[in-house]
Amino acid sequence: MIDHAHDLVRVREATDRLLTAVAALHNASLAEPSRLPGWSRGHVLVHLARNADALVNVLSGRPMYASAGQRDDDIERGADRPLEEQITDLRESAARFRTAGEAPADWSRTVELRNGVTDSASRVPFRRWAEVELHHVDLGIGYEMEDLPAEFLERETDFLADRFSGRPGIPATRLTDGTRAWTTGREADVPQITVTGLPADLVGWLAGRRDGAALKTDGGELPELPPL
Repeated sequence: MIDHAHDLVRVREATDRLLTAVAALHNASLAEPSRLPGWSRGHVLVHLARNADALVNVLSGRPMYASAGQRDDDIERGADRPLEEQITDLRESAARFRTAGEAPADWSRTVELRNGVTDSASRVPFRRWAEVELHHVDLGIGYEMEDLPAEFLERETDFLADRFSGRPGIPATRLTDGTRAWTTGREADVPQITVTGLPADLVGWLAGRRDGAALKTDGGELPELPPL
């Protein structure tokens, strides 16, 4: 069962870690490349702020973004801002998301995200948690996949395995960290491939942040995953 209130606390904790880390940067470092192709660190930070506002829209029953073009324009327009403005935007947008999350609501309702994707409102805080944690890693400032909370790694593995479940281009695959197991890929088939690795390596591969070289495969080659 999803506990949205628990996840809102985790979002706040992850956001505090991010803000503390970003405060140690300087203006020039924001123009340096992040680990996301084509994006500077400034791009990542403004995306995080606009994502918080977009999820407020979702919880309020409005479109997540006015349009894909507007989303991209907002990111480009804000990427070159000085550090102080970026931090203020991150903090204030996080506060708006927290306020929206704390408002009385039917958390069992279905909400719509981008590209027609729907989900339970109760999962929106976890989605925000994932944005903050993974993009903190993407900044390349010393926070790595191994630093992610154990709870997050387990739940993100479950979330991403489910996301890729039923994909015809992915063979039925069993994932395991040695103690827990998940399945992904074609649902109708019995998994023939087993992928084993540390939680950070599994999430890194599933989330497109690592190439899977640290993972062990049995029964076939490591499946190629589509972009998230």
